[in-house]
Amino acid sequence: MKFDVQDCTLVGKYRLTPTIYDFRLKNSQLAEITKPGQFTHVLIPGKTLRRPVSVCDVEGDIIRIVFEIRGDGTRILSECEVGSVINIIAPLGNGFNIPKDKKTVFIGGGIGVPPMLYCAEQAGSNSVVINGFRDKSAVILSEDFKKTGCRLIETTDNGTYGINGFVTDPLKEIIDDIDVIFACGPTPMLKNISILAKAHNKPCFVSLEQRMACGIGACLGCAVGIKKSDGSITYKHVCKDGPVFNSEEVDW
Repeated sequence: MKFDVQDCTLVGKYRLTPTIYDFRLKNSQLAEITKPGQFTHVLIPGKTLRRPVSVCDVEGDIIRIVFEIRGDGTRILSECEVGSVINIIAPLGNGFNIPKDKKTVFIGGGIGVPPMLYCAEQAGSNSVVINGFRDKSAVILSEDFKKTGCRLIETTDNGTYGINGFVTDPLKEIIDDIDVIFACGPTPMLKNISILAKAHNKPCFVSLEQRMACGIGACLGCAVGIKKSDGSITYKHVCKDGPVFNSEEVDW
């Protein structure tokens, strides 16, 4: 895993919802080696522990990250202004291996939506994106996904925008016509997608969300149960071995 600790300049800051921010971090060296599905570990001013934030996109020498305020650390991060220097460890983790010749579906749920943008750009018109949100006020990045050339399907839990339901509802309608599934979002969503994929004999790869401290596999704090071929359970670490895993391997 090739990564580095470097300073980036915050060259763009956008507020997508009252609690979700879109940051553009300039660092040509890190941008060049960042792959879809990887993440950054961001140093928060005044805090000891970094915060993991998925890579939303890479545009030239810009790494784009989209994060939600979930505590004091991300609140402080959201207060950084354009021109600020932000230290990150990146790119971290093993990302998605996206085939160019397959019919793919990319599924994002909530704050698991942003990392699927960079993934969808790799497949373009040969892909379908299904994004799920709590309600209309939480919908983000719709125009960005449309620009990839993919077919975009959006759902909301309460039907205030797009399809009324969960991401698995439209997935059931198209699953027989696709070759492979990639997903990122809350664990219950990923589990249900995994069950559906297995029932239809479709390969499925999921990016797991997990609290972590070091981000490089040293602290062993982000362990996840993985099934071995003999049925026993071993443990791997989301930061170093993931965040992407074959969904059939995960001990849900």
